[in-house]
Amino acid sequence: MTTIHTPTSHPGQSGQHPSRIDTGTAVEFPADFRWGAATAAYQIEGAADLDGRRPCIWDTFATLPGAVLAGDNGDVACDHYHRMPQDVALMKRLHLDSYRFSTSWARVHPDAGPLNPAGVDFYQRLVDELLGHDIRPWLTLYHWDLPQTLEDAGGWTNRDTAYRFADYALSLYDALGDRVPTWTTMNEPWCSAFLGYTSGRHAPGRQEGVAGLVAAHHLLLGHGLVVDELRRRDTSLDLGITLNLTVADPFRARDDADRDAARRIDGLQNRVFLDPLLRGSYPADVVADTASMPWLGRPWQEVVADGDLDLIATPLDLLGVNYYRGDCVSGRPLEKPEDDGVTHPTRPAGSPFPGSEHVTFPSRGLPRTDIGWEIQPEGLTRLLVRLHSDYKVPPIYITENGAAFHDVPLPDGTVHDPERLAYLDAHLRAIRVAMDAGVDVRGYFQWSLLDNYEWGYGYAQRFGMVHVDYATQQRTPKASAYWFADVARSGVVPPYDARATP
Repeated sequence: MTTIHTPTSHPGQSGQHPSRIDTGTAVEFPADFRWGAATAAYQIEGAADLDGRRPCIWDTFATLPGAVLAGDNGDVACDHYHRMPQDVALMKRLHLDSYRFSTSWARVHPDAGPLNPAGVDFYQRLVDELLGHDIRPWLTLYHWDLPQTLEDAGGWTNRDTAYRFADYALSLYDALGDRVPTWTTMNEPWCSAFLGYTSGRHAPGRQEGVAGLVAAHHLLLGHGLVVDELRRRDTSLDLGITLNLTVADPFRARDDADRDAARRIDGLQNRVFLDPLLRGSYPADVVADTASMPWLGRPWQEVVADGDLDLIATPLDLLGVNYYRGDCVSGRPLEKPEDDGVTHPTRPAGSPFPGSEHVTFPSRGLPRTDIGWEIQPEGLTRLLVRLHSDYKVPPIYITENGAAFHDVPLPDGTVHDPERLAYLDAHLRAIRVAMDAGVDVRGYFQWSLLDNYEWGYGYAQRFGMVHVDYATQQRTPKASAYWFADVARSGVVPPYDARATP
């Protein structure tokens, strides 16, 4: 039975602080709660053609007309490849006790070929630098940078890619397994599968409908292969996966078409990953909704081989949850096009929801970030409580949460970002409410440590704790970063006072 948790109405929000949660009191987190920041290799490293690195799918995608704003690419990004020691020292100054980073498959195994010692050496130095500053390394194996050579052979629609992923993971374990305690296999496989192979909004830019479901299965298979093999090798590791999950609310709570739309989006973004990972099966309604969509002339479900789901459901030590916003959905066309005020990439893209392309996403009139995402902290509370009540979940970590705003240094060089501070305050309070309701949440990673390459938006959107001047690569912590540093140091979110916010 499919359960969709929805409110009776959509809570309107106004004012500077985007939350109805009590903000007048301090909120305390457990002493062992982890405080960190997250990044991704392609978004910060640069050094795209140095030390043996070869192209990944984002290098190729960025060359397509209109795929990325201003034709931006990750060739230089934040130049973290050369500035890594200074960036780690900055993390320490900001009292971060954990750092979630991804490794570049295209750097470790260029062209999906033999191991590249120079590429591995960079990550060995990074891990040693982190440990030297008493910062816990948290490694993500795949954050969307598939070697282009593998995409040329079919990418994630090719079952063999899952096995090549396992080979890559094990080679990194051989190099780093003695020093990295926490391993995330995939970051947001929904984006890799459905934005990459169904809508074409992300690399590799394919718009092939049901191909997203095929890619999703092979991504999950790769995850299962890695978790199974790493656990055989080392029972001391904490192993998990990170999912970007949503709260899908019907625009009209009593409208059958809108309620069905909420079911569909919940199925195609949340349950299509949660159910195989935590229950060992795909949701029956998602399979039924897409049953008439063949892959290479046969039902797409036939890509699921005997034993696949058992591997995918290998028990996890943790579940990473990325949350930026919830979704309001409708089964009816929008009365008129809605303008979110954001400049988007111009390359045409389709719906990322195969079999549910008719679903629309009306605005609720909530405050928005600069990337156009509605701000809905109470949705995070409901999401976490739903995971706790509907699934047998392992301990949860919020592995990404943050907001894009247009941050500009003042004449004195400081960067004030009161909107981001209010966003972080609201979402941390929402997490504490879920914890008080019994949800086992053990850490929070802000996205992102640095302003960086924001995929199709290039360098136009800034999510960082730290402002980056891309011309000079100067790093400047924002006001919210100093606030977050105090929270990380003390474990206490202080009473919120907009009048005292810089």
